[in-house]
Amino acid sequence: MTTTRFALFAAATLFFCAYAEDYPLGPDSERHPGVPQGTVTKYSWKDSKIFPGTERDYWVYVPAQYSKEKAAALMVFQDGGGYITDTGAWRAHIVFDNLIARGEMPVTIGVFINPGVMPARSTQSLGRFNRSYEYDAIGDRYSQFLLTEILPEVSKSYNITTDPNLRGIGGSSSGAICAFTVAWLHPESFRRVLSTIGSYTNLRGGNIYPSWVRKTEPKPLRVFQQDGDHDLNIFVGNWWIGNQDLASALEYAGYDTTHVWGTEGHNSKHGGSILPYALRWLWRESSKPIVASKGGGGERQFSTMFLDPAERWQLVSEGHKFTEGPAVDKQGNVFFTDIPNNRIHRVTVDGAVSVFKEDSGGANGLVVGADGRLYACQNGRKRIVAYTMDGRETVLAEDVTSNDLAISSKGDIYFTDPNNHRVWYLDSKGAKRIVAENLGFPNGIAFSPDQTLLYVNDSTSKSIWSYQIQDDGSLTNGEPFYRLELHDDFMRSGADGMKVDAEGQLFVATKLGIQICDQPGRVVAIWNKPDRADISNLLFAGPARDILFVTAGDKVFKRKVRRQGTVPWEVVKPPQPRL
Repeated sequence: MTTTRFALFAAATLFFCAYAEDYPLGPDSERHPGVPQGTVTKYSWKDSKIFPGTERDYWVYVPAQYSKEKAAALMVFQDGGGYITDTGAWRAHIVFDNLIARGEMPVTIGVFINPGVMPARSTQSLGRFNRSYEYDAIGDRYSQFLLTEILPEVSKSYNITTDPNLRGIGGSSSGAICAFTVAWLHPESFRRVLSTIGSYTNLRGGNIYPSWVRKTEPKPLRVFQQDGDHDLNIFVGNWWIGNQDLASALEYAGYDTTHVWGTEGHNSKHGGSILPYALRWLWRESSKPIVASKGGGGERQFSTMFLDPAERWQLVSEGHKFTEGPAVDKQGNVFFTDIPNNRIHRVTVDGAVSVFKEDSGGANGLVVGADGRLYACQNGRKRIVAYTMDGRETVLAEDVTSNDLAISSKGDIYFTDPNNHRVWYLDSKGAKRIVAENLGFPNGIAFSPDQTLLYVNDSTSKSIWSYQIQDDGSLTNGEPFYRLELHDDFMRSGADGMKVDAEGQLFVATKLGIQICDQPGRVVAIWNKPDRADISNLLFAGPARDILFVTAGDKVFKRKVRRQGTVPWEVVKPPQPRL
């Protein structure tokens, strides 16, 4: 909760914004006798592996109260050079001095980073200016630059906390959306966001954020926004509307958020004048952890309809190389593959993990059929096989490459062949034929609950194809029906395994998290990943099939959900969808 002091300050600020054209700096942006002054040191960075060939300056502010014996809080700013001049609009280092001295901010090290520039080869040629490429992109590239290059370098000299509750990030314009993107992708590293005149427009896809905030399971973030009603309105969008749209989405989803609107344009006048208030609000009660909202109160907020906010991901198994292909048997036990280790593991209902099969032939996708056997894509030996529960193997098809498979209640099998861009059909008598071709990279595959439609995930695009299954097993009337939402940069593609619940919703493992599509083909909710590793596949398991298991890198996780999964041996007619 905001204190009375904050509320009065906000009210005064809003009154001032409505009736004045000027935004003077207040006393917290000025130096005062007796206030300890921190130091600002300039550095340069020319060794980036994330943005090769670029050079940039950055500055590190260290408060006078800092001691290497105690880890300091952290605040990062993009466009850093403009924030730490004594006569500029921001004067962030002076504001830090004043607020830290009064205990209104913790002892905080500031890192102020300029965007990269690839220098020109000569005075007659042009360099490359990376600012929009780095800041406006909504992928993970800049986050990785920050987390794996700059901050580790700064941490060699200063004791900076790793507690995300004591780490903030901010910026203005494109630097603001950059700050939001870093915290959005990495709440395990940053949980406080300062955004002034943020560029939540379609410079590089940032206009999607309000939609993502509404759909995505809430993250543990605190967000401050500022903008003015004379901000930019150009070919990529309207900044004033974009900021209001994001603010509405944050409130809808129940975030700890506030905003201060004014009358200025795309400049730092208003943002600079309220910087002290914004930092007080962001860092209030800094000793208390920032936690995720339990969800807002909006109509059809599916992230909390599908997911109990009180439940969290639990580790099931770790120490593998790469987990994939989860399957469930009739008792609710789970099987998964560890492809590089050439094993299939079993997780019993009571949580015990054991090896089901050594020398699995590079098995990937798994599914348990109505006959109780475990079917596998044994891609290392170019076969489709089935195992009895005592591990005896039967070869069903040879000379095929495969990734994932689905089996019907009648024993008909469909499997994806990504390298050859096609889908195979294997009938219950062992006859096989190609039933879909010319796909980019067919990966995950699943039936609709009534087993009349087949879904095929094309990982090179944002599409999941929907086909109608004919009596002879052929696929007709294919459409790229489901359109997923994915980040750019490192996260351009990557949708993988998928499963369907009894209501007909499609649950898809993506680099963004678990995306849930309704029957009309729309992404209606996104669940956060349990770990930094991307989710490769997922499964509904347990006796009631209401526990979601995911394979993610070298680990397997589970989480109780408010949905029940489908299985091959049960045919279910889903309800008519709301359109």
